Amino acid sequence: MTALTEILLALLLVTDLSLAVASRLLHSIKIVALQGWIIGLFPLAAWCWRDGMPRVSFYLIVAVTLLVKAILLPAMLRRAMYKAEVKRELEPLVGYSLSCVIVLAAMGMAFWFCRYHIALPNEVPALCLPAALSTIFTGLFIIIARRKAITQVIGFLIFENGITAFGLGMMLEYGILVELGILLDVFVLVFIMGIALFHINREFAHIDADQLHFLRDDEKERGAK
Repeated sequence: MTALTEILLALLLVTDLSLAVASRLLHSIKIVALQGWIIGLFPLAAWCWRDGMPRVSFYLIVAVTLLVKAILLPAMLRRAMYKAEVKRELEPLVGYSLSCVIVLAAMGMAFWFCRYHIALPNEVPALCLPAALSTIFTGLFIIIARRKAITQVIGFLIFENGITAFGLGMMLEYGILVELGILLDVFVLVFIMGIALFHINREFAHIDADQLHFLRDDEKERGAK
């Protein structure tokens, strides 16, 4: 099913570009959920069905990945967004047009690097490594280039999706065990961030992470005066 894996990886690249230019948080969450479906279905597409049916544990891991990445984590992000009463990333540190150009340039560099500097095994899809590196970069870029805490959490999820795509596509040994550990870490991260977003919004009426730079100790200021 090489053609199907290539289609899924190409779709992953399209979602990266869509996330780079998305200002509406709900739209971003839906795209991250789509990435979860892509990552979850990838092992099924990559499996060589001519060699026989996979074990039950294989289906269980696919089901857990889909449940966590495509359903639970997006649902938690959506709940956090409604609790924080925020709908858009209005003033990103890097504009959306420039973000698209930067992500496109990163994708081009990833393809160039993988084409001329890395020799992939024949069984590994050609798009695997460029798509994984592009997704990892997109996640890191969104963490850095966006102000809202919830958008930065979305960046963490994109980053983790890139790591997962790399592990699945390269067929790393024990990759599934590592992936389950990462899933647990990200699940806890989003859970904690959801609680934090609720309390930040309740106390300060916004979740702009950039505003944290302006926090100061009023007691110290009074003492200095």
